Amino acid sequence: MEINVRKNPSELGKAAGKAAAELIRDTIADKGYANIILATGTSQFETLNQLIAEQDIDWSKVTMFHLDEYIGLPMTAKASFRKYLKERFLDKVPALKAAYLVDGENDPEAECERLGDLISDHPIDVALVGIGENGHLAFNDPPADFNTEQPYLIVELDAQCRQQQFNEGWFNTIGEVPQRAISMSVKQLMKSKHIICSVPDSRKALAVKNSLEQAVDNQFPASILQLHPDCSYYLDEASAALLSADVLTKIEK
Repeated sequence: MEINVRKNPSELGKAAGKAAAELIRDTIADKGYANIILATGTSQFETLNQLIAEQDIDWSKVTMFHLDEYIGLPMTAKASFRKYLKERFLDKVPALKAAYLVDGENDPEAECERLGDLISDHPIDVALVGIGENGHLAFNDPPADFNTEQPYLIVELDAQCRQQQFNEGWFNTIGEVPQRAISMSVKQLMKSKHIICSVPDSRKALAVKNSLEQAVDNQFPASILQLHPDCSYYLDEASAALLSADVLTKIEK
């Protein structure tokens, strides 16, 4: 695992976006195409801004999946992750080979099956992810299911996860935050060849510490990334503030 710390979210995003772009370009040069996963939320703002600014990516050879979506939330809603990706990514780059968005308005079980079939035919080369305040990966809240083989799951969102979505301004009241979502599973995410994990902000500092310093445990879902053969963390000084001296000595700045 590689850990990079930058001064602020802007510098973090530039470094993570450049790294992602390089991996995508290299994959296209090697295979002729690339399959990617994009995350959403405030943690990804700067990383995606840098990624779309990168030159010499043949987006027509890129197939995109994303991590999760609320069940029952229309695409027109401010908090819709489909809306997020359309406005912040898909509308700003040339047409992709394909973009498979999670449709939370479909029958959830059928949608999980649809997406599972699709991603099984598209092994992921580069995954961009974040970590929730409760340590979740995608919407796999603690205790996360590390064992299921299903690529996508129906999950119940815990109180801390829902509070985070409200605090970030995606909903007007906590009562508006859906209680269920469709989420990519942990095991499916871990199948990605390369993972870039962007985690800015002091409110993520404890989750970052637990993810990097606790033993791998489903109570700390992102701790599973310790077992990935090619995962790079991108932190800012605020999110790295609680890391121990032992970890800090291994960090690239």
